[in-house]
Amino acid sequence: MSRTALRVCPLCEATCGLTLTIDEGGRVTGARGDREDVFSAGFICPKGATFGELDADPDRLSRPLVRRGGKLVEASWQEAYEAVAAGLGAVIREHGGESVAVYLGNPNVHTVAGGLYPPLIIRALGTRNIYAASTLDQMPKQVACGYLFGHAFAIPVPDLDRTDHLVVIGANPMVSNGSLATAADFPGKLRALRKRGGRLTVIDPKRTRTADLADRHLAPRPGTDAALLFALVQVLFAEDLVDLGGLADHVTGVDDVRALAADFTPEAVAEHCGVPADEIRALAREIAAAPSAAVYGRIGSTTVEFGTLSSWLIDVINTLTGNLDRAGGVMFPLSPTARAPRPPRPGRGFLTGRWRSRVSGHPETVSELPAAALAEEIDTPGAGRVRALITVAGNPVLSAPDGERLSRALDDDLDFMVSVDPYLNETSRHADVVLPPPPPSQSAHFDFAFTNFSVRDNARFSPPAVPLADGRPDEAELLARLVTILYGAGPDADPSVVDEQVIAATLAKETADPHSPVAGREVAELTALLTGGTGYERRLDMMLRLGPYGDAFDTGTDTDTGTGHHSLTLARLREHPHGIDLGALKPRIPEVLRTASGKVELAPGPIVADVPRLRRSLDRSADGLVLIGRRHLRSNNSWMHNVPALTGGTNRCTLQVHPDDAARLGLTDSAPARIKGPGGELEVPVEITDSLRPGVVSLPHGWGHDRAGAHLTTASLRPGVNVNQLLDGSLLDPLSGTAVLNGFPVQVTAASRL
Repeated sequence: MSRTALRVCPLCEATCGLTLTIDEGGRVTGARGDREDVFSAGFICPKGATFGELDADPDRLSRPLVRRGGKLVEASWQEAYEAVAAGLGAVIREHGGESVAVYLGNPNVHTVAGGLYPPLIIRALGTRNIYAASTLDQMPKQVACGYLFGHAFAIPVPDLDRTDHLVVIGANPMVSNGSLATAADFPGKLRALRKRGGRLTVIDPKRTRTADLADRHLAPRPGTDAALLFALVQVLFAEDLVDLGGLADHVTGVDDVRALAADFTPEAVAEHCGVPADEIRALAREIAAAPSAAVYGRIGSTTVEFGTLSSWLIDVINTLTGNLDRAGGVMFPLSPTARAPRPPRPGRGFLTGRWRSRVSGHPETVSELPAAALAEEIDTPGAGRVRALITVAGNPVLSAPDGERLSRALDDDLDFMVSVDPYLNETSRHADVVLPPPPPSQSAHFDFAFTNFSVRDNARFSPPAVPLADGRPDEAELLARLVTILYGAGPDADPSVVDEQVIAATLAKETADPHSPVAGREVAELTALLTGGTGYERRLDMMLRLGPYGDAFDTGTDTDTGTGHHSLTLARLREHPHGIDLGALKPRIPEVLRTASGKVELAPGPIVADVPRLRRSLDRSADGLVLIGRRHLRSNNSWMHNVPALTGGTNRCTLQVHPDDAARLGLTDSAPARIKGPGGELEVPVEITDSLRPGVVSLPHGWGHDRAGAHLTTASLRPGVNVNQLLDGSLLDPLSGTAVLNGFPVQVTAASRL
C-alpha cells in the first residue's frame, strides 16, 4: 500500500508545498502540488514534479568516500570521521585554523542543517577564509541594503499581491520563479497583476518569457543598468516627482542623491544604454504616477560591473517614489525565526573591509571573501596560504570563474579537503573525504533563509517523509560531528552536545537582554519547555518561541500573538502540516533600521565614492559583443542536470546569437562557434534567435559536466561547457567582491575558421 506525505520543495526559492506518494519500500513514486498549502496553494513546477526521481538518483552517494592510494573508496561513517579528524587535525596543528577555508554552496539555504551548522563550523575553526556562492550571486544586494538600512539581511521584497506596477530588472521569474523574493507561483502572480489592471515593465537585454508578458520591455546593453536607473532618478528630481510619503522623517541623503544624479540625464545615458531618452522618461513618470509600484532586480542586475550601484539605485527609486515599506511597494518580511522586534534605535551601521584577502587584498563583505579569489589563496605560496578546504553543498569549480585553475589548486596545492555533498561532482571529486547527506525525502525541512524574503509571511515545517536507513546519520548529525571534531573532541564525541550548547548560549544571551521577551527568566526553566526529538528540532522550537510570533515561553496554552494568530511553536507547526499563514507584509520602519543615524541612509559614503567610476563608463565604446547568462525552467545552477526527466527541451547549453550578428560572423544554427573571453575559450553550438538585442550573446551557467572523476551519469551525456571558464576572476564589482558574470566582452567566431 502506498501512502502520502507532505513536504516543502527544497529545489528552488519558491518553496512550494508538495504531496508525495511513497510506496511500501519507502520510495517516492510521485509528487504533486499540495492544494492546501497556505503559501503555494497547489502550484508546482517541473522541478518539483521530479522530486522522486531526484530523490532516488542512483548516482547519489549513500556511504562516505575516503581517499586511499589516490582513489576515493567507500568507507564506514566511523572511518570517514576518523579520516577527517586526522587530516584536518594535522593541518590545524601545524598551520592553525585560519589555514582552513570554508566554501558554502547555494543548496545550504535549502536545508535545515545548512541553515544551522555552517556558522558553528566557521566559529570552531576561527577562520576568516570564508567563501560562498553569495559573491557569485546576490552579494551586491546585501551590501546595498546594508548601507541603506544598516543590516545586510534587511532586504525589501516586492509586495506582488498588492502592487499596481512591477518593474523587473535582470530577472526572469516566469522561468526562475523569483529569487530574493520567495513567491510560489510567481508566474501566476504576474498574470494576476495584469488581470487586475496593473502594469508590468521588464528591463532585460533578452526578450524573456517574462518580457513577453510585459506592458513595456526595455532592452538595454548589458552592464548599463546602473546608468539607466540613475537616469530614472534624475527624471524624478528634474520633474518634481519625488514624494517620500510617510517615510519623510525616516530618510536622510535625499539632496546628496539629487546632486549625484544631475549628470545622468536620459540624453546622457541613452546611447550608452541603448535605450531612447523618451522611453526612460516615460518609465520614470509611470513609476511615480502609479498608486503603488515596486522595482525588483536580480542576478542580471547584481553579477555585473556596477552590481552594488544598481542594487542601491533600485531601492533609491523605491524610496523616492514613496514605495518603500508600504503596501504594494517593497516591504520587509518578518520571518517566524527572526528575533522578536526590539524598540527602534540606531545601530552600528554596516561596514565592509574588516579584513582583506591575503593575495589580492580584496575586502571582506558580510564576513566573506570573493569566491573568485579562492584559487589564488590556495595556489599562491607564502605565509597564510589556504592549506585545507571544507565545502558544504558547493561546486565552485563550475560556479566560480576559472574552474580549471581551481581544479589544479585543489589537486596540487591542498593538504586536505572535505566535501559534504550527495554527489561526486566537479568539485567534490578532489576531496580526501566525501560525506553524503541523505536524500530530501529522509530530511526535515524548514526555510530559515527564504522566510526572510517571502512575499507573504508564513511558517511551514516538514518532518522527514521517509525514515533514515539504519546507521545513516542525518545532515544535522553529520555537520555537528564536524563541529565536535574541529573543537578537538574527536570523532567519537556525542554530536547532540553541539545543539545543547547552542541552546544554552542563546537562552543565556536572551535572558540577559532587557528587551527580550524572556528577560530575567531562568535558562534551565526555558530549556525544559522546549520540544522536539532531535537537537535541530529543539533549536527550531526555541527560535520560534523567541521569534515575533512566538509565545515567549508562556506556559499557558493557545495564546494569541497579537497578530491574529496563536502562539507559534514547533508543536503548533506540527498540528498544521499545510503551514500557518501569518498574513500580508506589514510596515516595519523604523524598527528594522540599524544604521548609525537610525534612518534610511540614501547616500552612504562608499556608494557615493563609486559613482565617479560609473560616470566615466558613459564614455566607453559600445562596439563588440557582450555575454549574458540565462535561466532554465528545468534546472537550478548545476544541481539538476543529472535528472533524466529534466533534460532536453529548452534546457540546453547553447550560445544564443541574434540573426544579424550570426550573419555578420558567419555563424550557422546548431554549428559550433568559438567564444573567447578574458580568461579562456570555449566551443559551443550556436542557437540563432531574435530574442536577444544585437551585440549580445547568451550562454547558461552550471554546465561543464565532462571532468574525469565526477560521477554524474545523465549529466555527462550532455555535458555542455562551463561559461565561467571564459573568466579569469579579475572582473569584480569592487564594493561587493562579486564576480562579473554578465555583461563582459567576448569574441565569437565560427569554429570552422580556426
